[in-house]
Amino acid sequence: MTETAKRAAVATLVIGGVVVLALALWKIRLIVALLFLAFIITAAMRPGVDALRRRGVPRGIGIGLNYAGFLTLLIGFLWIVAPRARDQVTSALEDLPSSRSELAEEASASTGLRRNILEGIQARLEELPSATELVDPALELGFLGFEILIGIFFVFASAAYWTFERDRAIDLVCSLIPRPRRKKVRDTWNLIDLKLGAYVRGQGLLILIVGTVLSLAFLAIGLPYWLLIGVFAGVVELVPVIGPLTAGAVAVGVGFTVSWQIALAAGLIVLVTRLLEDYIVIPRVLGEAVGLSPLLVLFSITSVAILFGGFAVLLAIPIAAVVATLLDVIVRGKDPADEEVPAVMFSARDSETA
Repeated sequence: MTETAKRAAVATLVIGGVVVLALALWKIRLIVALLFLAFIITAAMRPGVDALRRRGVPRGIGIGLNYAGFLTLLIGFLWIVAPRARDQVTSALEDLPSSRSELAEEASASTGLRRNILEGIQARLEELPSATELVDPALELGFLGFEILIGIFFVFASAAYWTFERDRAIDLVCSLIPRPRRKKVRDTWNLIDLKLGAYVRGQGLLILIVGTVLSLAFLAIGLPYWLLIGVFAGVVELVPVIGPLTAGAVAVGVGFTVSWQIALAAGLIVLVTRLLEDYIVIPRVLGEAVGLSPLLVLFSITSVAILFGGFAVLLAIPIAAVVATLLDVIVRGKDPADEEVPAVMFSARDSETA
């Protein structure tokens, strides 16, 4: 009886501890999501940092060079795209009615899709709050912007620290498990790291390729605001399945403001680009970096969005890739050391743990 009571007490403590830990993690799920994003960024830049380290460059400087390179690319992109995008936005705003009366006249004189859009805008304008009612939302928006900046700083700072702490964390975890299983745990960890890094770098290339190709194609057919729509289509590549569909719908909708021929051409361009991406670009760039079916991707996106909110959609595929890898190793008995992952922009040696 005494032994049974002890086992029951231990089981109760373990179950209670697991429940408490789960509730605590749920309460800080935003921090957990940001930390996971930091780990993904570390996985993406680690091969470059390790390659520089083998050439005598300290890790701290290597991390700084990676961040400086990313910032340089971002500034260069804005320097090239921003002026033309500003001109297109200005042109779009100039075409809009400047008052409610002009909007009503424009809506009554228009037909088809344009009339429906203008009437919808008119209805929304009638529901706008007064200036005094906008003070609190404006303050909340300011605080939200500040919180976003803090979150970005937290992610990149955590990514830098994790670059230094990763190997020690692996050693600590491995020291807590039986010796025969340590190699498999280490290989599984490295496999997940390689998959996440390859996915992030591959997605960056896809955004650049898709955004450039679609922008030039939209320019060729005379689609209004071709640069804005092309850049938007590239960025929403971050949201699998839903992103490309949204980009296609926007391109077709803008095309209808000119003619059905332009709308058809825009839709065909998005469709052909997507097919080329699925059957040529992605197999060569990403290969089997994540190896997830479209149905599983869609399920992951929906589940993550419901559980963690819309911002976490970007983490849906990495989370699914981690879970799928663990199931392959634990349930299906695959050897993580035998799995191959495309390095994407780095050689196989650069992707090895330094």
